[in-house]
Amino acid sequence: MRLGIQLGYSGEGFAHAVEEVVEFEAAGADLVVVPEAYSFDAVSQLGYLAARTNRMQLASGVMQLYTRTPTLTAMTAAGLDYVSGGRFSLGLGASGPQVIEGFHGVAYDAPLARTRELVDICRTVWRRETLVHQGEHYRIPLPGGLGKPLKLINRPVRDRIPILLAAMGPRNVALAAEIAEGWQALFLDPAALPEVFGPALAEGRARRDPALGPLDIMVPLPFAVAEPTAELLARHRAQLALYIGGMGARGKNFSNDLVRRYGYPDEAATIQELFLSGRRAEAAAAVPERLVHATALVAGPAELRDRVAELAAAGVTTLLVSPLAATRAERVKDVEELKHVLIDASL
Repeated sequence: MRLGIQLGYSGEGFAHAVEEVVEFEAAGADLVVVPEAYSFDAVSQLGYLAARTNRMQLASGVMQLYTRTPTLTAMTAAGLDYVSGGRFSLGLGASGPQVIEGFHGVAYDAPLARTRELVDICRTVWRRETLVHQGEHYRIPLPGGLGKPLKLINRPVRDRIPILLAAMGPRNVALAAEIAEGWQALFLDPAALPEVFGPALAEGRARRDPALGPLDIMVPLPFAVAEPTAELLARHRAQLALYIGGMGARGKNFSNDLVRRYGYPDEAATIQELFLSGRRAEAAAAVPERLVHATALVAGPAELRDRVAELAAAGVTTLLVSPLAATRAERVKDVEELKHVLIDASL
């Protein structure tokens, strides 16, 4: 099992965060993931991290497929793989209409079909083949235009950069299991994984090319080696309320749909109603206690091994932790302890 670090959205203190990532690398972390959403772009930060790290893998978590042309996405991934010496993985996701239409002004249409086409285009570009793609949503070269087919000028470090698809709905998860090297989950309850995601994963794996290798299941988790107090989990509870209640329109919220599939339909409706009416503290208070604990990795030393074993038994292969301890020294110590747990358990 790999140990990754999930950075928060960019803001003040990025240089300090990178210094901490360097310490996490020394403590044994294998990967760092940079989000994008509607914050600063992930690419510039990943380039900075490539220069400051030596061994860690780097990944976007996630670049939105609507905001760049497929070819630019492929070029950007190849560029990040180049400057990092072959350490980059392309995390992609469709995001949702709230961000894509509300912030980028682009129609949120056909996410599954667009994802499949974009992945095909990226892999063609990385193989340095002349790019000709006549799909339903992307046509390259543009028909009737003056352009001719081209191929990437530079030779990429790798002709197969790993693709990690972020997915929550059954069809998206099945697509990730079929065509991607990894699946980036969100708010994953390991106990619910077999029932909620099992059929979709099985469907995708049945169509999976063996050349892709086993599917890497990646799970972001707030993390601390400590007793799971309300104070320590408060930020995670607020984030759950934000996603369940506000990351999407009332009738189109993927996190809300997921929580309903977990068995909390009434709670999901209540959280959304409270959040959209501006009562955010009440929305956070309405998040079920069990959901808060199940989607975090906050446990004392004795329980930590059991929690990690539960995640491994569910099929998780990469932990993407967001350390919660109050000081940098404590956060680095916690990451080091988690790495030892993974080594001792031969995970």
